Amino acid sequence: MDEDNKVVAELRESFGKGAARKIRAAHKIPAVIYGHGSEPTHVTLPGHQTALLIRKANAVLELQIEGESQLALVKDVQKDPVHQIIEHIDLIVVTRGEKVQVEVPVHLEGESAAGTIADLDAHTLSLEVEATHIPENVVVSVEGLEDGTQLLAKDIELPTGASLLGDPDSLVVNVHVPQKVDLGEEPEAAGEEAVEAAPAEEAAEGESAE
Repeated sequence: MDEDNKVVAELRESFGKGAARKIRAAHKIPAVIYGHGSEPTHVTLPGHQTALLIRKANAVLELQIEGESQLALVKDVQKDPVHQIIEHIDLIVVTRGEKVQVEVPVHLEGESAAGTIADLDAHTLSLEVEATHIPENVVVSVEGLEDGTQLLAKDIELPTGASLLGDPDSLVVNVHVPQKVDLGEEPEAAGEEAVEAAPAEEAAEGESAE
């Protein structure tokens, strides 16, 4: 776990939309901490520092609350859909050595065989890992893989200490030759046919007039 994840949090007692707006206007973020059977704790987090930390998936923050330290996993980040401003953060209490269930991003590395493409069917894998050792991503090498190769969840090499959750036979990577797109009739050919058809139609109209 990164030492830079230490964040000073302030307890808050004012709630509601108005209070939240004032907090955000002060460049801070309202948040709630819950879990382990404890009552939810409402806090305020420093805006800029927190925004940088949560860019990493499944960030674990070491909160300093009135002199006491508390580890918390970022579970949900609510953002304004238009301005993408962080409006609220949900945090779950965790302890060192505790196992947690998280969705970890899958990252492809390398290039498959010439003429093929590697499609990522599962963008995340559901894993059980130690709360303080959550991997940033799961790296999957597709270097040299041939057409028709399929990598299932059970085929993926997981980071040390991680175990797979969910269906082991779910498709993660599919290597194939891209299909040719049939664009139909050539535009120039179609234009030529139209030009040829025009005199014939004019001749027919002339015969009708006679």
